[in-house]
Amino acid sequence: MSTKNHETDVAFIQALAELLRENDLTELQVKREYGEDDSLNVRVSRQQPAPIAAAPVAVAAAPAAVPIAAPAAAAPAAAATDDDDPASHPGAVTSPMVGTIYLQAEPGTPPFVSVGAQVNEGDTILIVEAMKTMNHIPAPKSGSVKRILVGDGDTVEYGAPLVIIE
Repeated sequence: MSTKNHETDVAFIQALAELLRENDLTELQVKREYGEDDSLNVRVSRQQPAPIAAAPVAVAAAPAAVPIAAPAAAAPAAAATDDDDPASHPGAVTSPMVGTIYLQAEPGTPPFVSVGAQVNEGDTILIVEAMKTMNHIPAPKSGSVKRILVGDGDTVEYGAPLVIIE
């Protein structure tokens, strides 16, 4: 009987691994109850270093970031430095989570901020939607919005630069 349970458990774990791969999941955890004192706890996970490493590059190189920076092109050397790594800028506001960016509360309404706008600490500057939850991202300090590094509907990773406030 133990061998039969072992074979079915192996088949069950293989099916979970297949489900993980087919649905592009990173982790899956299941508890299987056989009886009062008999159960199987399974956690199947995998790492995906390539997509995680590639996503911030795609966000940082988004074409939407270039036109927004155009009015500040008076100092081309400074703009080139900021384009190289906006996350290292002291006024960079980074994403606290993985999600989808919304620059306005709902379609058809004005955006929360625009380049050159003055914001106060705590003002909502954009929304990151994660798992159907709208997370308002507040300005960490008062100042002027110098650059908006993301576009409406863009997907961002944790730590990706969103806005620069000086």
